[in-house]
Amino acid sequence: MGTIRTGGCACGAVRYEVEGEPYQSGLCHCTKCRKLTGSIFSATANWRRSKFKMDGEINTYDKRSFCPICGSRLFFMFDDGVEVFVGTLDTAPDNIRPMVEVWTVRREPWLPAIPGVRLYDENEPASSSQ
Repeated sequence: MGTIRTGGCACGAVRYEVEGEPYQSGLCHCTKCRKLTGSIFSATANWRRSKFKMDGEINTYDKRSFCPICGSRLFFMFDDGVEVFVGTLDTAPDNIRPMVEVWTVRREPWLPAIPGVRLYDENEPASSSQ
């Protein structure tokens, strides 16, 4: 068994855990992510669904899941994966470094790129999460 990370919403009604390391992680500056997070980018990490467990009731909007009580945005489930908003993990720092940064054409000009991270003006080619 690999590393287990736990997370959940602000009120504690929804809890989840992911096992092992994410197969993808990154920052997205697209308009949708900015609006969904209320921030200038989203920070996410992806695991296979088989490595994800959840307790509690969720609601969804545009396939993104959130707590119906406190409204915390939690994750986006797709085919065989789950994309977790890294800020909902219990521990910080969580040691998950971005692998990619997408929609950099919308990155705030004062926010520098992270050295060693693959950059894409728009979506990453063949991306299954955005």
